[in-house]
Amino acid sequence: MDDDDLHARLKAYEGCPAAVAGTGRDPVNVPMIRHWCEAMGDRNPAYTGLGAIAPPTMLQAWIMRGLGGLGGGDDPAAQATQGRAQAYDELLTLLDGAGCTAVVATDCEQEYLRPLRPGDEVAFDTVIESVSPRKTTKLGAGYFVTTRTDVRVAGTLVGTHRFRILKYAPAKRTSRPREHRPRPVVNRDNAGFWEGVRDRRFLIQRCADCDTLRFPWLPGCNACGAAEWDVVEAGGAGTVFSYVVMHHPPFPAFSPPYAVGLIELAEGVRVISDVVDVPYDKVRVGMPVELEFRTYDDELTLPVFRAREGAV
Repeated sequence: MDDDDLHARLKAYEGCPAAVAGTGRDPVNVPMIRHWCEAMGDRNPAYTGLGAIAPPTMLQAWIMRGLGGLGGGDDPAAQATQGRAQAYDELLTLLDGAGCTAVVATDCEQEYLRPLRPGDEVAFDTVIESVSPRKTTKLGAGYFVTTRTDVRVAGTLVGTHRFRILKYAPAKRTSRPREHRPRPVVNRDNAGFWEGVRDRRFLIQRCADCDTLRFPWLPGCNACGAAEWDVVEAGGAGTVFSYVVMHHPPFPAFSPPYAVGLIELAEGVRVISDVVDVPYDKVRVGMPVELEFRTYDDELTLPVFRAREGAV
């Protein structure tokens, strides 16, 4: 089967269901909202107290199936409300048969129509929105598959979640020079931050109305919603709030195992970055760190963190 024939077969699944009549495992609830806000460091008062709403970016959290996968055990009726539709499984099987056996999530987009509130019971339907022509990437050649999930409460649309994956045939690895690190995605919202990095300054946004500091950079204040802002420069001191050790998968320009930290700066915001010059098994929650700007090649400088003297 050539690429054109395969793509024609894949496109026949556009508009077919990927999940039908799905339901959230739990109603929108205060404990989950609290856990989310604590993990994100989001202190917006709109998410606490009487009349609290759920953070909009939690939209997907209410419809995920959980670590156990299907929530219905051996009950076919329960599985039908939580599992994938046959058309989606057929699409993935077709791609597997074409050699596209690997998968990676690439991006998602969300639209919010009204806030979710504690007690709301969510329902959702998912369709296969599009399948791209064959694309060649550094990972390998394959197809981008986009699904669209419409989330409803009592029959009213409250949000839309688009999720895109790449199903691909892994490229054959050959010996080659060490690759450059991936470049950060720079857009109109965060360009000022990366301009600061080039000048070896770590800039944090500050709301012009309520003085709330925020990171990563956003187009509006997550505390009061104001659009105007200025910046303050971080002093560089921080602590490891949390961390993970990356073992797999291997990625060009990185040599696992290595530690990636969630660093809480002295100013109160948190940033994800490498913890460098420390053995991965010596990184600890609460470890004092300090900012360093490290140049990796002629074009790339990144903010990283190293243990403060005497911390290890």
